[in-house]
Amino acid sequence: MTDTGNGRRRVKVGTGPETIRELKTTLLDGLLPATYVSAGELVHMETVSGGLTGAADEDSPLPVAASGLNPAMLAGLLAEHAFAYRMKTRKNDAGEPETYEEECTPAREVLAAVLAAKTWPGLPALRGIIGAPVLRRDGTLLQQPGYDPATGLYLASKVDLPQVPDAPTPAQVDKARRFLTGRFLADFPWSSEADRANYVALLVTPILRHFTRSLTPFALIDATMPASGKTILTAGPGMLYGQRVMPWAYADEELRKSITAVLAEQVGVVIWDNLAEGTVIDSAVLAQLVTTGVWSDRQLGASRNVATVNDRLWMATGNNLQVGGDMASRTVRVHLDPNMPRPESRDQSGFGIPHLDQWITVTKNQHIVLWHLLILVLDWTRAGAPRAIGVSMRQFTPWAQALGGFLHHHGIGGFLTNIEDVRANDDDETRWRGFLSCWHTKHGDKPMSAAELRRDAEPMHLGSDIHDPWDGQFITTQSGRLPNPFHLGKLLTGQNGRWRGDYVLRAERSPNGDRNIFRVQKAE
Repeated sequence: MTDTGNGRRRVKVGTGPETIRELKTTLLDGLLPATYVSAGELVHMETVSGGLTGAADEDSPLPVAASGLNPAMLAGLLAEHAFAYRMKTRKNDAGEPETYEEECTPAREVLAAVLAAKTWPGLPALRGIIGAPVLRRDGTLLQQPGYDPATGLYLASKVDLPQVPDAPTPAQVDKARRFLTGRFLADFPWSSEADRANYVALLVTPILRHFTRSLTPFALIDATMPASGKTILTAGPGMLYGQRVMPWAYADEELRKSITAVLAEQVGVVIWDNLAEGTVIDSAVLAQLVTTGVWSDRQLGASRNVATVNDRLWMATGNNLQVGGDMASRTVRVHLDPNMPRPESRDQSGFGIPHLDQWITVTKNQHIVLWHLLILVLDWTRAGAPRAIGVSMRQFTPWAQALGGFLHHHGIGGFLTNIEDVRANDDDETRWRGFLSCWHTKHGDKPMSAAELRRDAEPMHLGSDIHDPWDGQFITTQSGRLPNPFHLGKLLTGQNGRWRGDYVLRAERSPNGDRNIFRVQKAE
């Protein structure tokens, strides 16, 4: 294999086996630029044409994509970067046979056989594509666009930045702090200081994710009123790191499909925008998503499973949203309360940044926000990246301690101090606590079967009126109906030993062992 003189390398096409061996050798020798290995598959990095800067509530994709090579793509790349030829024979002017080179495209089955390989020693491994600089595990900043061998990440910046200094000056740090809290976030109607602190933690999370090596909780941004600024808040990280805005899927199976599909796209932030008012986010699929580092699911339209690194920031917005089940302990809440009838009518002339929803979509302004965030991050790491050791959040404790330390270093207080408010807003917890409390009030700790309990909940007809003996506190199905005895027994068994406020449900076998019986205990 030699160079043709015009930058294209020569690849001889012979018999099928010869061509397979030749192509495999030249690919391993770096025949194609911007080609990497991901999960045993060759992928090619290419610029995506037609990308436009949209509004704050629209998709904002990264400017490049890594596409898995198929025979058609490989044929096109060979035509662009190589001179693939085969030797042929013809008669010259004297009538004598002569050989010559004819450019050609290798057969599709040959190209497919080459790409079927899973081992590509020597080719760089691609771990992911990022849209903004990130902190490496050693505390240095990955800020050079392109492929980074130390991390396997490819930086495709949405915002072009000058070199950020490794050691920011005190003046730069002071300016960054004043911009972030005194201008950029100054005019949001935060319900408490915890809401502002939680938002700053979420805003900087994509930069610190690889450094902290931690899972990231679900982000819930809600408000008491429309037009309070929720979408502007999600646009902060979305515009900086690349965002995909999706409608909420109310069925778990549809939610799973949408998650698997969006993980195949190159974005840093996924936003379920504008959920219906009062929506209860209680999804086993979502609870699984935020507590797993690798998402595995069946590939859409295929019969094989795919595994994808879960390196996104997952967010949802709406008015007066609630959480339920396991999501209550896996969610960071940012709550806005304008405390006025028409928030959109506020006079913005005195705001730190008027019309922020339009301002944040401008590239040079995204540059300003990202620059100041990176200055604050590098000032924190220069101080030794101190952690907030006393902070705890189950699987997310490493994240909470790192971000808590970052916020404390920069004088931003209140981080996660509203976590009990989130749990108090747990719809599942509230329903079960009310049910067990009412049960204990009516029957004490008397053991009862599911059938007995269900009969006790049957509405009573008093003349033309219907009386609910449980006053609306009996547990119901998702459709709001009273469960049948069999379904009720399954619900109760699933709650065995789980405390709801001061009450706990106990399940045990009946004296003759033919069924389960249940009773409620109250804490001393």
